[in-house]
Amino acid sequence: MRFLADLVSGIRNEEEQICEGGGQKAIENQHSKGRLTARERIQKLVDPGSFFEIGLFAAYRMYEEWGGAPAAGVITGLARIESRMVMIIANDATVKAGAFFPMTSKKVIRAQNIAIDNRIPVIYLVDSSGIFLPLQEDVFPDTDDFGRVFRNNAVMSAVGIPQIAAIMGMCVAGGGYLPVMCDHVLMTDGSGLFLAGPALVQAAIGQKISAEELGGAAMHSAISGTVDFHEPDDEACLKRIRSIIEKWGYRRQSPWDRKKPVPPALAAEEIYGIYDSSPARPYDIREVIARITDASKFDEYKAEYGKTLVCGYGRIGGFAVGIVANQKLHAQATDHEGRKRTEFGGVIYTESAEKAARFIMDCNQNLIPLIFLHDVNGFMVGRDAEWSGIIKAGAKMVNAVSNSVVPKITVILGGSFGAGHYAMCGKAYDPRFLFAWPTAKYAVMSGDSAAGTLVEIKIRQLERGGKQLSEEEKKELYESVKSTYDEQTDPRYGAARLWIDKIIDPVDTRDAITMALEAAALNPDVPEFKVGVLQT
Repeated sequence: MRFLADLVSGIRNEEEQICEGGGQKAIENQHSKGRLTARERIQKLVDPGSFFEIGLFAAYRMYEEWGGAPAAGVITGLARIESRMVMIIANDATVKAGAFFPMTSKKVIRAQNIAIDNRIPVIYLVDSSGIFLPLQEDVFPDTDDFGRVFRNNAVMSAVGIPQIAAIMGMCVAGGGYLPVMCDHVLMTDGSGLFLAGPALVQAAIGQKISAEELGGAAMHSAISGTVDFHEPDDEACLKRIRSIIEKWGYRRQSPWDRKKPVPPALAAEEIYGIYDSSPARPYDIREVIARITDASKFDEYKAEYGKTLVCGYGRIGGFAVGIVANQKLHAQATDHEGRKRTEFGGVIYTESAEKAARFIMDCNQNLIPLIFLHDVNGFMVGRDAEWSGIIKAGAKMVNAVSNSVVPKITVILGGSFGAGHYAMCGKAYDPRFLFAWPTAKYAVMSGDSAAGTLVEIKIRQLERGGKQLSEEEKKELYESVKSTYDEQTDPRYGAARLWIDKIIDPVDTRDAITMALEAAALNPDVPEFKVGVLQT
């Protein structure tokens, strides 16, 4: 219990440091211009206590040669404004004047993709100097780079997702297209919107002109007609956004069933005492599920078959859901010839994969969103597994996950390794949201396994060259490889690269899933469910 609580405390401390952005001096500089910081703007814009930040650890320990980029210099997250759910994307001008690093573009695009998948209105609070030029080759050209942001603006507009952009500082060069491609454009006095700033204009065509005359709020509201609302300051601009949103109409609701939420009968805080990452102390995933579901109720599906995967129906935040979860308890099973065997917890066997595939298809058939709870070592290997058709069963499960049309939400509790990560709806399988506990480990295999494998390969290479390593040298090599691998399996490493949307306190798992389901409920469109050819 203490170990998990300490991990959560450590994550919270780091979150507080990241939230300081570019530091106190940069914050004071922003205030000296008569502007609020990005976080202050969000606090005044959204309904109290409604901001659910996503991607806070983006660019964590990256770009350190440039002084770092806390939260990738942009703040993203779900919130409510006048009770309506929106996605907030706000440049943090305290971090390199809001410049776009490679991860900044990817973070904005991730937020936009969440908005597209779930039909969430987007509010952009623009205050950016444009691309971070020293890294332009990694920001500019590709499908997950800067230009994709504007392409997404157009796509969202075409499918009817409302977008509001407020220019509350600089908005220059290619970045100038973002606000202009939105439904509403607001601009505050002292802000600038232009494709080329005064210095570049003078260098290019020899014209001397002030920033205000070239692209200030007065010019764009009265002469170019680009701006819809000319506001004197941040406070007035944020009030105007709230006023616009308050008048929006309501769209069709999704088909996902929701009743009045009922709190779990068991305390979420007890998860601290239930979860254990040690293989020597396996835990019962049903005890975790009971602290997430409404009234702690859970209708388990095929409870006596394929026991290393727990599947079943419940409600979370009032929403009907299907849950697919790795069971860490070891189980006794009987094969087709009547032989008994022990199945190891956290491992996906043929029977459990087949059960999960059928369950996932049932949930799609009945329009029930899917929740995946990961603590998986991978698929079973060896002669018995291969003879039982483990590859066929795994392929069937992956097929069902890949072609699911209901919302999928993934939470990584512990390990999420190899093909097990794929089958349990990993990042590549389009979960609407992917959350992780501080205990999450995210890689092809565990640090111990990887280190053992890589060291063995290295030893054989050296031996072929005629060199023998001493036991001490072998141990040093092992520890070196394991240390590197453990760093890369840390959830903060994955969150830095946006493989994880948010690292959550286990106690907040229910709230995070509920927020994700509320977002998913904004999209009423459900494609026809088809799985194609299934291995049988």
